[in-house]
Amino acid sequence: MTQQPFTAAALRGAVDLSSFKRPAATPGQGTGGRQGEASGATTGYVIEGSDASIRDVVTASTTYPIVMVLWSSRLAQSADFVTTVTAVAQRYAGRFQLVTIDVDHNPAVLQAFRVEAVPVSFAFVAGQPVPLFEGIQPEAQVAAVIDQVLDLAAQHGVTGQVPGAATASVDADEEPTEPPLPPLHQRAYDAIEADDLKGAAAAYQEALAQNPADADAKLGLAQVGLMQRTAEADTTAARAAAAAAPRDVDAQLLVADLDLLGGHIMDAFVRLIDTVRVTSDADRDKAREHLVELFEIVGVTDERVVKARKSLMSALF
Repeated sequence: MTQQPFTAAALRGAVDLSSFKRPAATPGQGTGGRQGEASGATTGYVIEGSDASIRDVVTASTTYPIVMVLWSSRLAQSADFVTTVTAVAQRYAGRFQLVTIDVDHNPAVLQAFRVEAVPVSFAFVAGQPVPLFEGIQPEAQVAAVIDQVLDLAAQHGVTGQVPGAATASVDADEEPTEPPLPPLHQRAYDAIEADDLKGAAAAYQEALAQNPADADAKLGLAQVGLMQRTAEADTTAARAAAAAAPRDVDAQLLVADLDLLGGHIMDAFVRLIDTVRVTSDADRDKAREHLVELFEIVGVTDERVVKARKSLMSALF
């Protein structure tokens, strides 16, 4: 694995789901998240979830792993990310089930998971929720995290196959298609799958040499760099070193990377903005440039990035 692996300690019930109870259906209305709709299929690699079906999701995760993406139909980037994760789910052919929940129509899920921004992704293994990541991630990164989820599930004996091959959004007689990745992007993805981060970086660099405007390659290279910097990190030691030396730029950068990789995006941003405030000259430039790179990874239109940019300008001037 290229990231810090999930462990049994991850299964500690970070979210309280005890408040979810299945409401009785009223005439003309199902138990799904939208008025007039049924609760949706319970089989298939990809299904739509709702406030009413979340308990079924938890129960199913004792048989096979669940990956849940909370998204908003009002946000185009959020919807695009659901498409990305759906493509990954199809490739894994039932080793996990993807549950997508539109939070605009399911306020109880939004409240229970204390979501501040979408998309945000969780896994369920053996009935317990495991936070995965916030924001939009490239397809290769999604697959790498899901591999860790599957390893964790295997440790807990959750190795069942999702029943049914059809997805909720694809007709039974319609063959789902996925456009192939550009060759260099595919090479990078395959390298990540093989835990060859150096090879993945080289593939993305070659793609950028051929097309400097290749935004996906630029993002992929930044993601791979993040994984390379944190691959061998001792989280406890890194945090202790950063706490002991607030002006040690390298120590602060490493913890910011670990925070971002763990989904603590604002923690990473605030740490580097504070570092900019207390440093000067080359150290200050290094912290600022690293923060800008993290902005690119999260997405320049993300609300948290917009907010952090304002704070960075204040720290600089």
